[in-house]
Amino acid sequence: MKTKSLLIFSSLIFAAIAVNAQGGGGGFQRRTVAERVQMASQKLDSAFKLDKTKLADADSAFAEYYRGQDKVIDDMRSSGQFDRQAMMEKMQPLMEDRDKKLQTILTADQYKTWKETIEPSMRPRRQGGGGGGNN
Repeated sequence: MKTKSLLIFSSLIFAAIAVNAQGGGGGFQRRTVAERVQMASQKLDSAFKLDKTKLADADSAFAEYYRGQDKVIDDMRSSGQFDRQAMMEKMQPLMEDRDKKLQTILTADQYKTWKETIEPSMRPRRQGGGGGGNN
């Protein structure tokens, strides 16, 4: 009886550790606004070596964008109507506003580099599910 109880207890501990190691059932944790702003700021600074004023202005534009983005996502989740297409339509004005601000901060060449190279590298990537079936 002791062996059986120990085996069951060990199995439960192992299962809890395995689930926790996988990220708790989803593996995705949204970064905070501050973390995302810092990441964008680092990419801009390393690419363009902006002065402190321009970098602060860019940080402000990104913070406003990310706060708006979080609000759209939270509103859609709370309504139970999470539709990716509708979400993208609601985020479009936020992106346009951010881009207008960035255009006043960056030169035309810097902005082009931002849109073509840096911005795509910042988009979250979906991880493959494994076992796709393409043999």
